[in-house]
Amino acid sequence: MSSISKKNSLLAAYVTQLTTHPLRTKSITAASLCFIQEVLASHIAKTPVQRPPKTATGVAHALAYAKVDVKALKMALYGFLVSAPLGHVLIGTLQRIFAGRTGTRARVAQILCSNLLVAPIQSTVYLASMAIVNGAKSVDDVVRTVKSGFMSVMRMTWTISPLSIIFAQTFIPQELWVPFFNLIGFVLGTYFTVRVKKARLEAEKAKKAKDEKESKDV
Repeated sequence: MSSISKKNSLLAAYVTQLTTHPLRTKSITAASLCFIQEVLASHIAKTPVQRPPKTATGVAHALAYAKVDVKALKMALYGFLVSAPLGHVLIGTLQRIFAGRTGTRARVAQILCSNLLVAPIQSTVYLASMAIVNGAKSVDDVVRTVKSGFMSVMRMTWTISPLSIIFAQTFIPQELWVPFFNLIGFVLGTYFTVRVKKARLEAEKAKKAKDEKESKDV
């Protein structure tokens, strides 16, 4: 902790909060990152601005221009109420099991447990939550979303997770694992969200072009 304090007092303060109030700090962090991720992805994907009525307040117009919408708030709630508590329990348990074990077998076992036990649970909860955030109206809608997206998410996880864990095991102090994996999750989450938004825009454009063509034919 002393070396961190000397290099970055803000990071040291964050690590202190992680130590003294772990769940609260993780929940606030996850909520903030999920909110920023959604807004940033909307800007990168160049999603159209949903303009409020002319009679709306200046704040409403400013939020619309910044692409801060209801979904961004829902994502913040997901980070605070679902993602952070789940990760706190699962990853915290994994770290406690392998605490102090630095041998090759222990490292390999940690990677296997993370990818075969922790990752499937987190991916399932993530996909189910995204289905709800995006307006799923029934359990069948949620199950369908999980089934259709599970393997693609797991393939990406199985590619990135082992590399990031090996990097953390080798170069990152234990107390900095949470911010390190938060950064990895933020980058990957933004990438996925941008892809989804762009695909949705392309689908909407194709549907609009098809409808216009059909109306002309009629």
